[in-house]
Amino acid sequence: MSKFKKKGKNSSPGISTASLPDIVFILLFFFMVATKMKEVDLNVEVQSPKASETIKVKRGDKVLYVYLGLPRDTQRYGNTPIIQLDDELVYNPVRIQEWIKGKKEDMTEVEKKSFTVSLKIDKGVKMGVVADIKMHLREVNALKIMYAAKKSSRDEMLEQ
Repeated sequence: MSKFKKKGKNSSPGISTASLPDIVFILLFFFMVATKMKEVDLNVEVQSPKASETIKVKRGDKVLYVYLGLPRDTQRYGNTPIIQLDDELVYNPVRIQEWIKGKKEDMTEVEKKSFTVSLKIDKGVKMGVVADIKMHLREVNALKIMYAAKKSSRDEMLEQ
């Protein structure tokens, strides 16, 4: 008879999963709070043109988006370029002035002085429509305008 017992395999204790539901709910709550929901459903086709030089907008700046392109529902709206302001489709660029004035009412004094209008325009839209939009923006003192574009390499720009 031996005094010492032979040890078998060293078994490590199991991992406790008691706190796992707490961790899952904390992560779920974090992503629900931190995630920004999509604000606008795009009803116009916008293929942004490519640009050789682009800059990013500062995160704190107030940006108002104006979309211009062919409507997705061509049977209902036709085949002419149409303007989208938030979720509203507009044919007449004059409506941009009313929209900007309404947006300015909700802004602080600092935002009113520094807001930017981002024009997301399909590359197939004629420049005359864009000039009309810019004229109407000028009339409501929306002078800071940015054009949305995709960044491309220098070689791609030379090929075009």
